Amino acid sequence: MVTAIILINAERNRINEVAENMQSIDGISEVYSVSGKYDLIAIIRVKTNDDLADLVTRQLLALDGIAKTETMLAFQAYSRHDLEAMFSVGM
Repeated sequence: MVTAIILINAERNRINEVAENMQSIDGISEVYSVSGKYDLIAIIRVKTNDDLADLVTRQLLALDGIAKTETMLAFQAYSRHDLEAMFSVGM
């Protein structure tokens, strides 16, 4: 599984529209509107690097309203949620 975080600058009057349209793309598990330098953050979970490349260079490019993106590839996950899920099933 490949996990990536995409930081997104959207056209000001289209932030909500961009976020809603991103939800329909397979591989995008979450989209957050945020404060600060970026308008949106998307969490991507796909099977392969090729799937990530397709999502970033083809599918996101097809969405109107995205001005700029920065993609960060996750190397390792450290998540309390994962630990809680393991303990809840008796591991």
